Order: sequence, then C-alpha cells, then structure tokens
Amino acid sequence: MIATDSGLSIVELSSLLDVIDEPAAIIALDYRILACNQAYQAIYAEGGQVLERTCYEVSHGYSVPCDQAGESCPLKRCHETGQRQRVLHLHNTPDGEEHVDVEMNPVRNATGELVCYLEIMHLVKEARATPGEGDGMVGRSPAFNRMLELLRRAAPSDIAVLLLGESGTGKELAARAVHDGSRRARGPFITVECSGLTESLFESELFGHERGAFTGAVGRKKGLIEAARGGTLFLDEIGEIPLPQQVKLLRLIETGTYRTVGGIEPLHADFRLVCATHRNLKQLVAQGLFRQDLYYRISAFPVILPALSDRPEDLGLLINSLLARIPGAEQVSVTEQAVKLLRQYSFPGNIRELRNILERGMLLTDDGRIGVQHLPPECLQVIEAGEAIPYSGFPDEEVIPLDQLERYYLQRITSRFSGDNRSLAERLGVSERTLYRKLSRLK
Repeated sequence: MIATDSGLSIVELSSLLDVIDEPAAIIALDYRILACNQAYQAIYAEGGQVLERTCYEVSHGYSVPCDQAGESCPLKRCHETGQRQRVLHLHNTPDGEEHVDVEMNPVRNATGELVCYLEIMHLVKEARATPGEGDGMVGRSPAFNRMLELLRRAAPSDIAVLLLGESGTGKELAARAVHDGSRRARGPFITVECSGLTESLFESELFGHERGAFTGAVGRKKGLIEAARGGTLFLDEIGEIPLPQQVKLLRLIETGTYRTVGGIEPLHADFRLVCATHRNLKQLVAQGLFRQDLYYRISAFPVILPALSDRPEDLGLLINSLLARIPGAEQVSVTEQAVKLLRQYSFPGNIRELRNILERGMLLTDDGRIGVQHLPPECLQVIEAGEAIPYSGFPDEEVIPLDQLERYYLQRITSRFSGDNRSLAERLGVSERTLYRKLSRLK
C-alpha cells in the first residue's frame, strides 16, 4: 500500500532509508516491515528476510506485539497520540540482546491520513545487557532500564544533570554515559572529588591559580574548569561542599565566568555540568547546610540510580561482567549456592561491595570456583522483614573446611547469644581463654 500511495517501490523506499546511518524501517499499521535500510538488515536479518515480517518478531522474537508481552509498544503509543514516541527496549542482535532507543514517527499522506510509521533504532553504546569487557554500565532490569532511559533523554542537551543514589551504585559511570551520549563526547571528561576539599584547595583545584598567589605557588596551575573546556565537568559528592565554596560555585554556574586564585581578569567557562551525591540535598537545604539557589541550579534533571537491592535481576549479569573485568578472574566462576546466598544479601555497598566480594573470593578459592565458604561472614545474614536472620544452610555438594565451618558457626552464635563470653564458653564446652582466641581470629 505504501509503495502505491507514494509512487515508490519497496527498493526505492529502502534506498531512501539508507541516508539514515542507524537502522531504520518503514512499518505498516499492522506491524509488518515494508522497507528497511542496510543497517537494519545487517543487525536483524541474520541471513534471512525481514520484509513482510512483524517488527516485534524480528526485534524481540515475540509472537504478539510488545504491549501484549509486558513491554511498552512505541507503535501503539504513536498510533494513540499521533506524535513521535521514544522508548528503551532490549533487542535481539548478532551480539546478543542489546539496549536500543527506539524512535517511532507517524507518516501521513497528503490528506493527513496515517499510512505507516518510520522506525529508527538508536543503538545504546553506553550500557550493555550482556557480560563483556570494558568499564561501561551493565544491566537489563526494569529499574536499570528506567534509569538508562532518563540518561539517554538528558545526554544530547546541555541541561545540568543531578545523579542521586547510594554509595557504590555507579554514579561516575552514569555521568560518563551522559558525557558519551552528548555533543561534547569528543571533549574531556573531568571528575572533581568534592569531599574533603578545603576552601583554598577547592578554589585552587577548580579555578586554578597564578604564580605567587599563595605560599608555595611557584608557577601557574591550570584549574579543572579550564581542563574541562568543551567537555563535561563531573562534581562527585557535591553535597560535601561547605557553604563558602557553594557561593563561588553558584556564581560560576550563573555567570559562566570565574577568576583563578590570584588572577584579575575574568575567564569564560565552557563545560556541561553533571553532579552526584548520596546525600539528601533537600534535607540539607532545610537544615541550612546547602544553598537552595545552588540546589535548583544543579538539579534541573535529577536521575535516581537504583540500589543493587532494587535490581536483583541484574545480579548474575553483574557477577559475570565483574569477573570479566577483574584482572586474573577471567576463568573464575561463582557456584550456584553462592549466587543463591548473594541474592538474599542486601548489599549496603552496592556494586562496589559486590566487586570487593568477588575479588576476595577469587583469592580464597583454589579451584577457580567461588563457593559459600569463600564469602565474607556478613553475606551469611539473610535479610527478612528488616531483621537479620543468620543463614544456617550449607550446600551438600560443597566440602567446607572445618576451620571455615567453625568461623561461620561462631559468627552465627555470637550474633544470637545474649549472655557474656564466660557463659557462651561454658555452653560450647571450651575455656573462656580459648573462646576469646577464636573470636579474635574471627574479627
């Protein structure tokens, strides 16, 4: 129908789509693929034909449209609203499932009648949905995808982004994803660790200083603002900046100008601002510890990074990805029982803590398999209903060294026993001195 109404053949339509660098296709009202470009064929054809097949079958392997399979369908939303739609999906590609930012555009004829849709696939390079090397973000859970979609929305503009989340959730990786998806991607990405900076050090690091500006300033030093010219300035843990420095930072953001320490002439800044914090800035504003005007300047586009406990579906993927990135851990694996136990752990340190657990386990294992006996004692606490309940089950198929088993048991019993060490020693049938020595080794 499209070829007849437009006067163009399917081959001609496909040739027109080739001017689009990314995978693109013409989709009929009934979800059939009418035409596509070479980039679309390269990813979705897999040696077969894609024309006249439905888009949901080709990209997802579904037998029904996306909305009937539990996902948001951009075609249906485009039909309902009559407007361009964007949604983040996981699509099947030759490299496995990958994140794709799907853009669906309505196409109308001369009388305004909707006749088809133009679908453009924006491949997401800032995150992976399968294990692999590299330092980018990894995830596929709903919570991760919502976060990633927001980052993708904000990246192309110069809007200030505020990343909110617990420690260890990957805020610097998220900031890097915003930078990589922006028009400043070829520019520098400069990180400023705000916590622990004194007022003089903050100014010197951020603004730079002139020779002789203070004792020890034997030469001119370029500040991080100048280093970030044409790129992105990432202020990590901005909630730690004391009030005096907040005033100077606010002036920089509002005017786009600054002076080096000891300098006279105003200099013009040129950077994209991304900030991050694990603290509640609104609460700090209410307590008078953070300037309200600065808060509104940096929080134009807030993005909440989910804690690891909010994305349990990603645990196995993260374990495999981290093992691929840890030097020397490429051939290391985690046993099923250990993974099962980790799924019940709350991970207060989030992904950073998971990496530490894997690095520790890698050093303890002799056969390349991280088991329950190689996990730290705190992982043996199952969190249920807000109460820590000691884990008492040990896998039958794993042989646990007796000294390791003793450590686990002591960790369990001391967390539950309400008496003193003398009473506990009597119950265990050992001297108090022996118990003290064992507990010391446990600590």
